[in-house]
Amino acid sequence: MPEATNRTGTNTTTKSRNGEKGTTLKGRRGTDAPPGMRGDTTVADNVVAKIAGMAAREIPEIHNLGGGMARAFGAVKERVPGSGTDITRGVAVEVGERQAAVDLDIVVEYGASIVDTAGDVRANVVQAVEGMAGLEVVEVNIAVQDVHLPDEEEESEQGGGRVA
Repeated sequence: MPEATNRTGTNTTTKSRNGEKGTTLKGRRGTDAPPGMRGDTTVADNVVAKIAGMAAREIPEIHNLGGGMARAFGAVKERVPGSGTDITRGVAVEVGERQAAVDLDIVVEYGASIVDTAGDVRANVVQAVEGMAGLEVVEVNIAVQDVHLPDEEEESEQGGGRVA
């Protein structure tokens, strides 16, 4: 398992009150430590997944995240009032003590260079996770699940299924 990084001291992997795994960035203790470094900060795995998902979606050539089944379930879930969109769909993370690894399933717009798009996604995800969570990103693995064609309409854009 990769390990997670911080700028202030040692780290440990912990479970939060609700049972989710996360990384605790250990600060220093005592009055001789600068105020910004006193105490611990815990970053949950789902936080890293949300950061990575948002960073990937910022790239214009990305149509969507997730494989076929994940997108189908996501489309159904989005129709439920109050459920919103699932930012972590198509995102898997492994967070250790000082490092993180990210796996993304993406759908690329037709005409975009897949190699260039993957490079842009990697750079943006690394910058976002390292900047926001303080973890070293050791790898961003990208699986291109589909290419979105210009004449393809999403069911949600058409207004639903077969029955009006």
